[in-house]
Amino acid sequence: QVQLVESGGGLVQPGGSLRLSCAASGNIFSTYYMGWYRQAPGKQRELVAIISSNGNTNYLDSVKGRFTISRDSAKNTVYLQMNSLKPEDTAVYYCNARIKPIGVSANDYWGQGTQVTVSS
Repeated sequence: QVQLVESGGGLVQPGGSLRLSCAASGNIFSTYYMGWYRQAPGKQRELVAIISSNGNTNYLDSVKGRFTISRDSAKNTVYLQMNSLKPEDTAVYYCNARIKPIGVSANDYWGQGTQVTVSS
């Protein structure tokens, strides 16, 4: 059983910062990519940022230069540092990871989601 647990969401004023964390736990053999998606009301879920096992990153164009994804592979944890937040960043943010549990094929796992609200 693999679980992803997110933390760090909340309410912040425009221009502010938040840091999201997502820790994977369970019978993990290896973790491949880890990433963050978001879904705003009435919109489709979109990929915000992703980081591979060797540290390569990719970002949604609208967050480039403001968000930074990083990971601590020893802790199976991924972070999303969000700076210069805008109201349009408001959404539920979901952690996603491609994980191979011990004795089981690799699969995609999702966190429960954490609300980020950017408002004055």
